[in-house]
Amino acid sequence: MSKYTEPAKQLLENIGGSDNISVVTHCATRMRFVLKEPKNANVEAIEAIGLVKGTFTQAGQFQVIIGNEVSSFYNEFIKLAGVSDTSKDEVKQAAKQNMNFLQRLISHLADIFTPLIPAIVVGGLILGFRNILGDIKLLEDGTKSIIEVSQFWAGVHSFLWLIGEAIFHFLPVGITWAVARKMGATPILGIVLGITLVSPQLLNAYSVAGADEIPVWDFGFAQVEMIGYQAQVIPAILAGLLFSWLELNLRKIVPNSISMIVVPFFSLVPTVLIAHTVLGPIGWQIGSFVSDVVYSGLSSAFGWLFAAIFGFVYAPLVITGLHHMTNAIDLQLMSELGGTNLWPMIALSNIAQGSAVLAMIFINRKNEQEKQVSIPATISCYLGVTEPAMFGINLKYGYPFLAAMIGSAIAAVISVGSNVMANSIGVGGLPGILSIQPKHMWMFALAMLVAIVIPFILTLIFAKANVGKISLKKAK
Repeated sequence: MSKYTEPAKQLLENIGGSDNISVVTHCATRMRFVLKEPKNANVEAIEAIGLVKGTFTQAGQFQVIIGNEVSSFYNEFIKLAGVSDTSKDEVKQAAKQNMNFLQRLISHLADIFTPLIPAIVVGGLILGFRNILGDIKLLEDGTKSIIEVSQFWAGVHSFLWLIGEAIFHFLPVGITWAVARKMGATPILGIVLGITLVSPQLLNAYSVAGADEIPVWDFGFAQVEMIGYQAQVIPAILAGLLFSWLELNLRKIVPNSISMIVVPFFSLVPTVLIAHTVLGPIGWQIGSFVSDVVYSGLSSAFGWLFAAIFGFVYAPLVITGLHHMTNAIDLQLMSELGGTNLWPMIALSNIAQGSAVLAMIFINRKNEQEKQVSIPATISCYLGVTEPAMFGINLKYGYPFLAAMIGSAIAAVISVGSNVMANSIGVGGLPGILSIQPKHMWMFALAMLVAIVIPFILTLIFAKANVGKISLKKAK
């Protein structure tokens, strides 16, 4: 009998037994359940299990935080429960039965952008490194950049743009692929669709404003402008959705004998035409409007208020899953402005949550059992993964969560007030500074310091004032 056997038995009993499990899987730190009757789960008893660091419900899934041991624990659990191994995609599909319309919309957005995040994070780091090499006068008494002095680094600077351009300029290819994959259409045709939006034949989106003449396809009775949609988010989403809808519906009515020929042709060709005549221009205008509204709000006289509110509520948004909507806004800001002032606030919120847990480590330094949760949670939080910290410690006590929200709000005001911009979405914790545009790094470092110090001090003050007294007694 392994060390996971008894905790697994306890979880199975308090989850409502095998009969209450519709499907189950796990991710890096959590067990993910879709329960037939969520109300039958005894949350208090589950959270009292030694290996369990917290629970929460999101997107129709009941999630139990285990930590880095989740894989071994999961294998023991499914053996005892008599349930089969299930993929995360199957869990998401089953979870829809417990989701309302808004939750389903957010889930769809998450499924589209989540596969793209690793590439975007890498791209942001590359852009930041290129800016340090080429845009900051670091050498010869502040008169020359590194690439002006070193041919080697000039070559590196030029070479890295190959990757940066592939990630950001050709982002619509990734989006149309992700949409097709999500909707159940043919992914390779989604890729082809994306390429038609960014083809070298087209006038680059960044050159449209200064172009003397825009090339056209001339059909005699009509002309279509040959404009590319490099880095555009909404045109790619709309095109991907139309293509997927056409393909899936054509499959239903076209005989299998000719499906291989008819379905790809009559789903892809009309989509490309409509994308360049209708969806592209409309999507571009919508995207520009969204980015203008967000940027105007953050750069206006009341930008500090917007920043304070966003910094304060971002952590609660993570609990609801609404934070996934910020990915599309960040990408649109990057397309329109060459960077985003929204994402730095997200990184600061994550840091603030980790700092509140750090204070709890100090407060409960004699509690060896809690250290097993709080120390890994702090490290994880500072590296951008907040769930173990939020659900394992901060929400359990309450006041550390509030302290982190306040610290995040103050740090966000400093960030926005200093016009801090990130090259792209990055690692949402301390390493996030590598994605910040070089000229803003010092101010972001100051905001990071605030996000570390303020939540730590406030957590100590709240604990001294006996805020959350019941929780503290329970922990002892």
